[in-house]
Amino acid sequence: MFHMPTIPELLIILAIVFVLFGASRIPEAGKALGSGIRNFKKALAGEIDVEEDEKKIKEVKAQEVKEDKKEEAKAG
Repeated sequence: MFHMPTIPELLIILAIVFVLFGASRIPEAGKALGSGIRNFKKALAGEIDVEEDEKKIKEVKAQEVKEDKKEEAKAG
């Protein structure tokens, strides 16, 4: 059936990943993976409030509309 990979198998897998992605992209991928896991855990724990985020988005959009109207008034 399925068994845990041994040390030589892990080294081969890591070598393939290193060759495919290069040294610079591996830390970026690790950060993205860690950030995704962190956000997922927050969402499961209920720390991310969707309604609060929607309110913030509406406030930002309203501010942008006000700024656009001010710019149009200055130009016109």
